[in-house]
Amino acid sequence: TPHVETQYGKVHCIMTGTPRANRPAILTFHDVGLNHKSCFEPLFKHEDMQEIIRRLPICHVEAPGQHEGAKTLPTAYSYPTMDQLSEALPSVLKHFGLNSVIGLGVGAGAYILARFALNHPDLVDGLVLININPNADGLMDTVANKVCIEYCLCVSFNISVNWNHLLHNAALTTYRHHITTTMNQSNVSQFFRSYKQRTALEVERPIPGGNVNVRTLKCSTLLVAGDNSPAVEAVVDCNAKLNPTKTTLLKMADCGGLPQVDQPAKLTEAFKYFIQGMGYLSSASMTRLRSRTTSSSSLMSFDGPRSRAHTNELQHGRTQSVGTEEKRGRSHTDISMDSISNVNQNMSKSTEVAC
Repeated sequence: TPHVETQYGKVHCIMTGTPRANRPAILTFHDVGLNHKSCFEPLFKHEDMQEIIRRLPICHVEAPGQHEGAKTLPTAYSYPTMDQLSEALPSVLKHFGLNSVIGLGVGAGAYILARFALNHPDLVDGLVLININPNADGLMDTVANKVCIEYCLCVSFNISVNWNHLLHNAALTTYRHHITTTMNQSNVSQFFRSYKQRTALEVERPIPGGNVNVRTLKCSTLLVAGDNSPAVEAVVDCNAKLNPTKTTLLKMADCGGLPQVDQPAKLTEAFKYFIQGMGYLSSASMTRLRSRTTSSSSLMSFDGPRSRAHTNELQHGRTQSVGTEEKRGRSHTDISMDSISNVNQNMSKSTEVAC
């Protein structure tokens, strides 16, 4: 059965691949208004992702009532809080015999995985968090989530909702169809309400020479946002609150609120280098990927907590970020794309990347 019994009710899960004791699984958690298919299928079906899928098992977790064909949750059912959803995950790992995971979450799912990693650092090897908002609702709230739920709730009244900031036109029709035909909108509204009532993550950046034992994520973390996404401000704020030696911020050019749908190739590339940096992909397996990127300029940034005197950005093609940085008088140094795989071991200052 795809349902796993937890202390907060049944959670719908899809497991692919065979768990191995010496390797983590990739555990995904979707955003509001989406499920594992609509949120992650374009990413996991991309040709470059197959190398990862062959090496690491995948566990997709869906919040209660969010899977395709879900029946309306009973009136007496009390929907889990974000904290409770994160505390349901150890039961999922135990059910599938997973010793540790690399979390991949979007929006609400990113928040849930971050809280899971804070409370269970021994179970999380790494995190890739897309559009995460570390704050309670009302502080730089992610508009993307609001639009998702507004669309869900308003579609029956034929109220027009502007999704252009979320996705490029090619994906608009697909997602309108998905939300109106495959999601139980009553259940979606409950998940959304739970996300709206979240508390702040209460993470704090450790300061060398100061309090280094603050509450923060212990694992390697890649924060991701599209440069046109309404979530950018919240993601940047999250980056400022995490350990700079373990955190990389990736801003994706020409990308809206769902980078894994808009730019699956770029996100797969970053994901591969992130996993390689953790030691789970050999350099030999990166050869084909690397050959695609050597022709475009690659720039990496090293951002300190306050001063950014030596800032570069890792980018492919043309983005406006380099011009912006140059106007601020920051120096830029061309380096290899391979450097992202060494982020976790070698960086003493936080890293900001654009691609």
